[in-house]
Amino acid sequence: MRLVRDLGRRKLRSTLTITGIAIGIMALVVFGSMANKMNALIGGGSKYYQDKAIVSVGSMYSGNIQPLALSDVQKIESIDGVAAATPTVDMLLSSEGGATSMGTPEMITGSIPGGDKGLETFKIDLASGRELTAADADSKVTVLGSDLARRLNVKVGDKVALRDVQFTVVGIWAPTLTAPDKEAYVPLAAAQDLFVKSLPPLIQSKIVASDIATGITVYPQKGVSPETIKTRIEDLLGKDYTVMTGKDFDAMLGSFSAIFSLVLTGIALLSLLVGGLSTINTMAMAVAERTREIGIKRAIGASRWRIRREVVLESAAIGLIAGLIGLVIGAAMTTLFNDLGRESGNVLFELTLGTAATAIIFATGLGAIAGFIPAWHASRLDPVTALRYE
Repeated sequence: MRLVRDLGRRKLRSTLTITGIAIGIMALVVFGSMANKMNALIGGGSKYYQDKAIVSVGSMYSGNIQPLALSDVQKIESIDGVAAATPTVDMLLSSEGGATSMGTPEMITGSIPGGDKGLETFKIDLASGRELTAADADSKVTVLGSDLARRLNVKVGDKVALRDVQFTVVGIWAPTLTAPDKEAYVPLAAAQDLFVKSLPPLIQSKIVASDIATGITVYPQKGVSPETIKTRIEDLLGKDYTVMTGKDFDAMLGSFSAIFSLVLTGIALLSLLVGGLSTINTMAMAVAERTREIGIKRAIGASRWRIRREVVLESAAIGLIAGLIGLVIGAAMTTLFNDLGRESGNVLFELTLGTAATAIIFATGLGAIAGFIPAWHASRLDPVTALRYE
């Protein structure tokens, strides 16, 4: 109660100080949540690529996807150290290209169920329905990622149009916070047909859908590294092919994670500077206003440690209150932005318990540290001089 009373002595000043820190903490929560989402996407990709090599020509993310011959699968399977090689067809869900997004684009992915021969370690749980099976090879069926299913507002058993072709939804994956959340997984034959139809008419007439793929997923034998397989594939197929491994993925996207970490650090330092200076100013003026009170406490036996503790606790309370307010506002903003983005499939924020706890601890610690200088000054006041203070 005494702590609340002391804060209430200067309502306007305390409110302004709390507001300044709360704004910094709000920014910390929002940018931290965005960094969490980006790191989850990058971490998911790193986990997916870590035990395999992906062979392609062009880039699915730039929309520059070029077909490769299905006969390349047999060539790769003959390479020493390859345990399995399975063809895939990847294409953007929209024929208009990928929309501007902070995350991954919505994709259609076609492959052969079981083509990995049980070697795939990146497992995705089902929220409802079932996975595709070998019996679905010639069917128009699909398993949707959680974000894509939510955007399309469909459930298991519903029909969904993928590139103007009707598919039956047989399963919906549980959220992974990574790229599969925006994917429509279909049988290879269906994806091949969709891909060929997306090509210019002149090229369509020269391609047999069942003979092409856009990528080949290669699984090394136990004890053989993906980097070794990459070298052998490049030696066999030549430099026109792109071979992506986990090491390549980390090198390509690791810089994005570093950038977001730097942004987060910058926001934290900014809130430290603004909030810290504001708190120091508030507590210094509070000490000046209560000089006589401090003198009386020292005269009747209050130790310097007790004076320091009272001022630091009051300063920490300012930080804690500001941190809670900033966290609530930041959480509300991330929830609102995610709700607005779900319709377009852009969920950009992931507020974790760790981010929330960091914000509160940071704000409280900031307040305590900022209050230490005024607390030290207060504890060093001479009781006699303080009692004469007007």
